[in-house]
Amino acid sequence: MGTLLSYSGIVTKVRAMEARLLTQENFEEIANLHSVPEVVSYLRENSSYDYVLNLLEDSQLHRGDIEKILIRQLYYEYSKIYKFCSLSQRKFLKLYIRRYEIDLINYCFRIVINHYTEPFDLNYKKPFFDRYSQISIDKLITSRTTDELVDNLKGTEYYEPLSRLRDKPSITLFDYDLTLDQYYFASTWKESKKVLKNKRELELYMRDSGTKIDLLNLQWIYRAKKHYNMAPADIYSLLVPIHYKVSTELIKEIVETPTPDDMIASLKKTSYARHYDFSSGLTIEQMYSDCLQHLYRLDRRMHPYSIATINTYLFLKEEELKKLTTAIECIRYGLSPGETLAYIGGKTQ
Repeated sequence: MGTLLSYSGIVTKVRAMEARLLTQENFEEIANLHSVPEVVSYLRENSSYDYVLNLLEDSQLHRGDIEKILIRQLYYEYSKIYKFCSLSQRKFLKLYIRRYEIDLINYCFRIVINHYTEPFDLNYKKPFFDRYSQISIDKLITSRTTDELVDNLKGTEYYEPLSRLRDKPSITLFDYDLTLDQYYFASTWKESKKVLKNKRELELYMRDSGTKIDLLNLQWIYRAKKHYNMAPADIYSLLVPIHYKVSTELIKEIVETPTPDDMIASLKKTSYARHYDFSSGLTIEQMYSDCLQHLYRLDRRMHPYSIATINTYLFLKEEELKKLTTAIECIRYGLSPGETLAYIGGKTQ
């Protein structure tokens, strides 16, 4: 009864928000549009993005400005959920926001390392981060080198893991990205046990997070073999050192297979092979998204008055943003509707 009462308001709010998520039919209609302004007009009339898109001037209808506006919608919806949460539920959302913080830090490393002529441009993120985050955008935007960027993270949890990289030679953007990703998964896995006091909620989170880690590790192994022909020793350094349903022995077997094709045979030994055919036409990235979507929806259906409601909605919203950004880019480059749908994991025409 206590869980039902504490989540009743959130469940009602999130159901109303989810009703405005884009459907497969919406994406099929978007794929048949011919220009970015047409997409913006469609979204203004048929989606929850109408409010933020109305902030755009006609001169701003290009990818950069549209993406910023779409991200603001995600932050806006996070804020709406946060307002309905109890203190304990807000602790979970503070844990969840680390993903957004790491995306921000990764973006800043790209700016600094690539010496972009128009650095940072983070004003649109500042109100959200000033309110909910431990990170100061005002400090980050003064960074001109990677050392300065790391120093400007003092006082946050990210300073220590990133500062350890300073003693290593020839640090690349990839090293910073990898360090942050590994820190994110390891730290949230550990701290969820402190934040989630309800046993059922902790089990749900561990299952969702453990599955994500397993699938990401498999995805990274596959990419390392197929695209970079990396040696096993180098592949091991990429992986999050947490094994949920894929044992250490099986990870070793998968990493040390000679070719990507050989790896498929080993992947079929995992529990995930019961749900997905790793030799099918789906890319491993699409299987990752489909598997998580199935898992999150199942959790929410089985345990609606729990953390699953928040976790599932934010995941679905983030996936929608990825698909929408990809669709806009495909339309911008004149791809056919069938090609656009193929890129976003929809049906081809």
